[in-house]
This record gives sequence, C-alpha cells and structure tokens, in this order.
Amino acid sequence: MTIEELKRYDGHEGRAAYVAVNGIIYDVSNSPLWKEGNHVDTHHAGHDLTEELKSAPHVRTLIERFPVIGKIDAPIKPAKKKSVGIPLLSIIIMAFVMILLIATFML
Repeated sequence: MTIEELKRYDGHEGRAAYVAVNGIIYDVSNSPLWKEGNHVDTHHAGHDLTEELKSAPHVRTLIERFPVIGKIDAPIKPAKKKSVGIPLLSIIIMAFVMILLIATFML
C-alpha cells in the first residue's frame, strides 16, 4: 500500500482506521482509543506516525499489538540518466591540450 492509499483509511464514516509506523501498517479500527480515526485529538488514522511516535508518552510496542495489515510500498524513484560519452568539459580540456601541444611543436 502506498502512502496515498493509506490516506483512505482514516476511520471516518465507517471506514477502517489504519496507521503506519516504520513502514508497517496497523489496523487500529477496533480500539476505543481511536474513535473516528482520532487518538487523543493528536494522532490521525490514514497517516504515517513514525515521527510522531518518537515523542509519544508511551512506547512503540503498544502500536505493535494491533493487527498488521501490510507494509508501505517504497516510492518508485525515477531511473538515473546514464551519462553517454565524454562530458563536455573533458572534451574542451583535451582540445586545449592538443592546441598547446601542436603550438609547442610548431615553434
């Protein structure tokens, strides 16, 4: 599931309430502490809570007690363009060196 897909599971209007922590998606729908997808009016379902849990008053093991739904898919990174041939600066430097060598032998 992507982060965008996770946003659909916000716990509102009868929808399931999922949260992600460290790439793992947990179902908090049945918890009385997550009514309508909100936990203490601070945390909201449908989001990655990894950073928020670092400052939470409880340990991460509490969230790990909820059923695991899946994992967050890593975003697809565009492939790097491979450099083809010799970079322009190298060509300019080689041309300059060749001109110097020719000029040196012409004298």
